Amino acid sequence: MLQAIGLTKSYGEHTALDALNLTINKGEIFCLLGQNGAGKTTTINLFLGFTSATSGSAKINGIEVRPNDIATKKFIAYIPEVVMLYGNLTGVENLDFFSRLAGFTYPPDQLSDLLTRAGLQHEAHPTKVGTYSKGMRQKVGIAIALAKNADAILMDEPTSGLDPKATAEFTTICKNMAAEGKAIFMATHDIFNAVNVASHIGIMKSGKLVHTLNTVDITATGLQNLYLETI
Repeated sequence: MLQAIGLTKSYGEHTALDALNLTINKGEIFCLLGQNGAGKTTTINLFLGFTSATSGSAKINGIEVRPNDIATKKFIAYIPEVVMLYGNLTGVENLDFFSRLAGFTYPPDQLSDLLTRAGLQHEAHPTKVGTYSKGMRQKVGIAIALAKNADAILMDEPTSGLDPKATAEFTTICKNMAAEGKAIFMATHDIFNAVNVASHIGIMKSGKLVHTLNTVDITATGLQNLYLETI
């Protein structure tokens, strides 16, 4: 679903992303670890078409993102670190609004079902989002991705600021989406959650993908040690 081939992004003499080669298939969860400035967000922005590559290519479902970013956007959804919603609207109303922007119209019962699938408790559906915790807002973001029926979901630091319970719930939801065939690409600093949620893990340093691991081959302690050695 997601493929980077020699993907490079430079800003003047600074190389933010250096010849990245990466493939993420349907049903896989790929967590990308690295310090701030390692190239994680740059990678996401290139797949989203927010910026153009200096060289190489980013492909979604086999289609080059640039100059086809309008065509490729129908396959993807993006969940940022802070999900921007309308605080004066309810969870259902926010989902309805953003679903319509993506070209999908659902009756109220289906909107509620999507929020439930995303893990949002039913009593919160008719409540204004301004009262939601960060974890609850993330679940609305997931519901929006489900409503769009996106094949690939990109996330930037999705568990930042979540308490352990909300992180565990988020992990379960991600695994459920992967089981449904979604490809999930997550940039994160959370080493221990990466081991719990991911099928594959990458470690970046200075724009280079230094390590790619299968999570069945490493423990959380082993990953932490490798990460510290790498950075």
